[in-house]
Amino acid sequence: MKKILVIEDNEEVRETLAEILELSGYQVDTAKDGAIGARKALDAPPDIILCDVMMPKLDGFGVLNILSKKQETADIPFVFLTAKADKNDFRRGMNLGADDYITKPFYKDELLQVIETRLKKSERLKKVFDGTETGLSRFIDEAKGYEDLKKLSNDRKTKTFKGKEVIFFEGDSPKYLYFIKSGKIKLTKTNEYGKELIIRVLEKGAFIGYTALIAEENYTNGAVAMKDGTELSLIPKGDFLQLFLKNRDVSARLIKMLANNVIDKEEQLLNLAYSSVRKRVANAVLSMNEQQKKAGQTQIIILRDDLARIVGTAKESVIRMLTEFKEDGYIDITDGVITVLDGQRLKAMNC
Repeated sequence: MKKILVIEDNEEVRETLAEILELSGYQVDTAKDGAIGARKALDAPPDIILCDVMMPKLDGFGVLNILSKKQETADIPFVFLTAKADKNDFRRGMNLGADDYITKPFYKDELLQVIETRLKKSERLKKVFDGTETGLSRFIDEAKGYEDLKKLSNDRKTKTFKGKEVIFFEGDSPKYLYFIKSGKIKLTKTNEYGKELIIRVLEKGAFIGYTALIAEENYTNGAVAMKDGTELSLIPKGDFLQLFLKNRDVSARLIKMLANNVIDKEEQLLNLAYSSVRKRVANAVLSMNEQQKKAGQTQIIILRDDLARIVGTAKESVIRMLTEFKEDGYIDITDGVITVLDGQRLKAMNC
């Protein structure tokens, strides 16, 4: 059963809406002002929100502004209820990302039609992307169904790279959002002494290059293919920015797709700054082991030079740490291939 949150300060209107929606098969929660409504949405996110514009404590624009910036509520369809037909209200609401408007007094059929339409669109967008190239195409094709995104191009080129081939250099101007169809990519950064540091390794299903596109700045790192036959889909800059900026439903889903990489990146940088070499090597091995598990594999195959760049230390230090881990029974190393034997003890390492 779909859950609807109704935020409305007029008690009569609030109770009427709740009754209509409950009789129509929806689970309904209500709030008498914007502040309470925002808290309820964050505590227990509904499937759709109906919100009055003019309310005490926090108006509807304020509620939408708050919820649009929270990952757990950013993609919830948001429909304004308003007795005002003023064009400035409509424009302000749409600029903030409202999905629709219902003007009071409203007809029951109109109300239910808007809710059903918004729920269906939201559900389709949630389902279409599954981390594959086919899913990405479905996502973009679904986005074209929105009036303001109909001009999205079909120009999604695919390019294949050889191992060690550069995709883009640090300082280049971004032209595409890249999606990894197959293979493996390393993101690199060069320090003031010319030494290369691997800041992240990405595999099938990941996006690269979006930070520079959003910030409208040059790349702050380079990207290099790690395997022959690495295949990327190239989404033109213009298409990406339309997806990201033009429609709230689409942009919220896109943000969730991209944000899967952000937490890991922050953790790696914190790890690099504050952990010992031994702990950093252990964390790098565990991270790669998790990536291999997701791919249905149990072995880690990586050059020691590349592992040293990920950790941010000398190759010799990495080799020494791996040898110690093997002697302690944490890992096995056979013909250069690493297999994690005791991930719990490796994770629990303190120094």
